[in-house]
Amino acid sequence: MKHKIIRIGTRGSQLALYQANRVKEEIEKYYPHQPVELKIIKTKGDKILDVALSKIGDKGLFTKELEVELINGNIDIAVHSLKDLPTLFPEGLALGGVLERGEFRDALVHIDGKKLHQLDENDVIATSSLRRRALLLGYNPDFSIVDIRGNVNTRLQKMQNGHCTAMIMAAAGLQRLGLDHLITEILDPETFIPAVSQGAIAMETRENDQDLTEILKPVIHQPTLQAVNAERTFLRMLEGGCQVPIGCFTQLKNNDFRIKGFVSNLDSTLVLKDELHGQAEKGIELASKLADSFIRQGSKEILEEVRKNNNM
Repeated sequence: MKHKIIRIGTRGSQLALYQANRVKEEIEKYYPHQPVELKIIKTKGDKILDVALSKIGDKGLFTKELEVELINGNIDIAVHSLKDLPTLFPEGLALGGVLERGEFRDALVHIDGKKLHQLDENDVIATSSLRRRALLLGYNPDFSIVDIRGNVNTRLQKMQNGHCTAMIMAAAGLQRLGLDHLITEILDPETFIPAVSQGAIAMETRENDQDLTEILKPVIHQPTLQAVNAERTFLRMLEGGCQVPIGCFTQLKNNDFRIKGFVSNLDSTLVLKDELHGQAEKGIELASKLADSFIRQGSKEILEEVRKNNNM
């Protein structure tokens, strides 16, 4: 091994550290004598906690500072939640791989254990996601929805302090922190379409780092990579980001590859939803066709209106 130490860059939240340690453990599983260390890096998204995510902009909100460290050679791998990673990489960087995907669906957490169909006018639902907000309003336009920021534990504490009675969060994040007992309901992805690549842990690397590319080969979970590459193709073609109302998920069963997408305006009065099926090896092609269908139906105009109305 030419890498004396593999340096993994990560944000400092409990969830980010869990994900970075998972990458570390996978490398050490295949290379037990390979030294691996973590380096904690603060990002813009970690520092600005009093502004809605959608108001800050979504270009590398939780990734840019890690990417600078990667480009400068101070770390060898930047570990992210893949749903936070823009579909276009800075010059010289690439998606080095992904671990096996966790739970890809969203979860409802309610202070009194209510499920989605039980929520009423007394409930206040918190989310930082325009996608989740739009899906909630599509389910019930009378829902009371508020913004919320902070890491998982901070959000849970805000709920206890009366900021809201319910939250929609990524189920994988709660499960990875051992908080799955707080989940009231895992939401049906057919109606509550998840974020692109939700539940996947990404390893971002330098394109020219051939030694590390070889090291990571056994670590990469190929079925997950196939799925998220299709989902990210859909997102990239729609010129979307992680702070607009876009969702997409894929499923593979007996070589039948299914991709389902969703685009909405802010109040869910204008919604595009469709899916395609095909052979597993044609995932990227199916994603492209689905995106083309959405574009023909006006998805880019919908998202441009979202950005304008949301001052993005």
